[in-house]
Amino acid sequence: MAKLSPQAELHPDQFTLVIPCYNEEKRLNPSEIARLSREDGLTVLLVDDGSSDGTAALAEGLVSQSNGKIDFLQLEQNGGKAEAVRRGLLHALDNGANCVGFLDADLSTPVDEMLRLVQYMRERPAITVVLASRIRLLGNDVQRKPHRHYLGRLFATAASLTLDLDIYDTQCGAKLFRNGPALRSALGRPFTSRWIFDVELIGRLIYGAPAEHALTAEQFAEVPLRTWRDVAGSKLRPQHMFRAIGELAQLQHQFKQMRAHH
Repeated sequence: MAKLSPQAELHPDQFTLVIPCYNEEKRLNPSEIARLSREDGLTVLLVDDGSSDGTAALAEGLVSQSNGKIDFLQLEQNGGKAEAVRRGLLHALDNGANCVGFLDADLSTPVDEMLRLVQYMRERPAITVVLASRIRLLGNDVQRKPHRHYLGRLFATAASLTLDLDIYDTQCGAKLFRNGPALRSALGRPFTSRWIFDVELIGRLIYGAPAEHALTAEQFAEVPLRTWRDVAGSKLRPQHMFRAIGELAQLQHQFKQMRAHH
C-alpha cells in the first residue's frame, strides 16, 4: 500500500518529474528540488522507496512548502529503483500528467539541464521520448570516473545491439516520455531487470506494445548534456556491471520473442 500526499493536484497540460529516493536524506538538495518545481507547468513527485532514514520526513517537508508543486508517494517496502520509477510514473499518468520523466535523487543531471530537456520536448511535439546522453564533447562539463566511462561505453554498445536501436547512452538517469498507449503498456507490469530497467523500458516501448501503438526510432531523441557529474555516495558498484550483462542477455531473449509477435 502506498501513502499519497494530498497537497498536489496534477493538470493535463503539465510535466511530472519523478525522483526515486532510497535513504537519500544526506544527498537530497531541498533548495534545488524546490527550484525545479517552480518551473511553470511542472510538478515534482518524490517516491520514497521504503527508506529507513529521514528521507520521508524531508520529502514531506518539501511538499508542505511547495504550494502544490511537489507531491510525495511513499512505498512501504523497498522494491528497488526500477519499481519506484514505474510506480511513480504510473501515479503521475493516473493523475493526468501529459508528459512524465525521471531523474536521479542526487541531481547528477542538474536542474538547469533537466529543464532544458523539458523545453526540448515542449518544442518538438513529434518526439515521444527524450533521453539525456552523457557525451564527453569539447565545451561540455561531463565528469565521470574513468572506469565508469569505459565500462559504460562497452555496456552501451551491447545495449544498442540488443535493442537494435542506435542509442549512445541507455543508462543516464534522466528521461522524458509523452503519455500514450505505448507508455501505458510498457509500465503495465513490473520490470524483470533490477539494474538495467532503462533498457527494458525502451525495449517495451518499441516491441512490447501492440503493433499499432509501438514507437519507432524517429520518435526518440537523445540530447547531449552540457553538464553532468558523478556524485559521491552512489549505490552503483563496478561489480554490478556483471549483473547488468546477465540481465541484458535475458532481455535479448525477451525482445526476440516480442519481435516475433509484431
